[in-house]
Amino acid sequence: MIHVLGIDGGGSKTVCVLMSADGKILGHGQAGPSNYQTIGIEAAKIAIISAIQQAVEHSFLALERFVPIQGISLGLAGVGRSEDIEVIRNLIEEIQTSSELPIDWKLTPENIIINSDSVIALVGGLGHFVGIVVIAGTGSHIFGKNHQGISKRVGGWGYLLGDEGSGYDIAIQGLKSALRSYDGRLESTQLIPAFQDALNLNSIEELIPVVYRQGWVVKDIASLAPIVDQVAASGDPIAQTIIKNAAHELALATEVAINHLFEPTESFEIVVMGGVWKGLGNFRRQFEAEINAIAPLANIISPRHEPAYGAGLLALHTIG
Repeated sequence: MIHVLGIDGGGSKTVCVLMSADGKILGHGQAGPSNYQTIGIEAAKIAIISAIQQAVEHSFLALERFVPIQGISLGLAGVGRSEDIEVIRNLIEEIQTSSELPIDWKLTPENIIINSDSVIALVGGLGHFVGIVVIAGTGSHIFGKNHQGISKRVGGWGYLLGDEGSGYDIAIQGLKSALRSYDGRLESTQLIPAFQDALNLNSIEELIPVVYRQGWVVKDIASLAPIVDQVAASGDPIAQTIIKNAAHELALATEVAINHLFEPTESFEIVVMGGVWKGLGNFRRQFEAEINAIAPLANIISPRHEPAYGAGLLALHTIG
């Protein structure tokens, strides 16, 4: 029997799936973050081992003393350079010596696949290898691949230089608009009382100590994006403009990927992933309307599988 491991390692959690040769998930595990660039290589190794251990132990194969693993595929945040890939390859070699794992490792160098998180998000979301993924969560970026194997990445420059259409972008525009309205530089908006209620503020002026003095980071600010979305859904023109502009920016970036990868006569799929797509403020509808206008043969879908499953598919594809 062929068994592979698919691993999605990010800045907040690590997910591992144990898969059989026919693509069935036999076990699922989850542990803490494994972005070694932020938490260190040793902490990343512990998280990956823990996720693998859970995936194996939660499967019926746990009855066996050792589970044979012929392939392992990882999609990790921030892994793009050759130096990063070498670090992860060394990490996998160390993991194979762990006594904690009831695994009979049957890996060859070719069956250790290391990609960025964009690649496994694409393959997992689509369930195949050709198309585009548009990620809009805390940050945002677009990644696609065509039948010729050509890939294209757009955006993903981080909250200071980019991430248009992301949760952070929507939230920060909402906060700025609330303060501009409070100053009188913008018309009245329900964003002010909405932020005050959500953050338990007596006045919108209290945003200053909350944001600047409590050490808020990107994820803290991005977590306010649903407030902007809810205010937009209630009909507030300022919030609606923020949502509309965010959807437009993502559509613009997606158009770049489409033009680079596909001919006007080609049909293809675009999978949308991330928390921003779950809002009620017409974000997805506006994005779809713009994409349909420029690429009528594109089919926009929700994810069919999680990124870790995409990593597993890549391992199975490599083994053949």
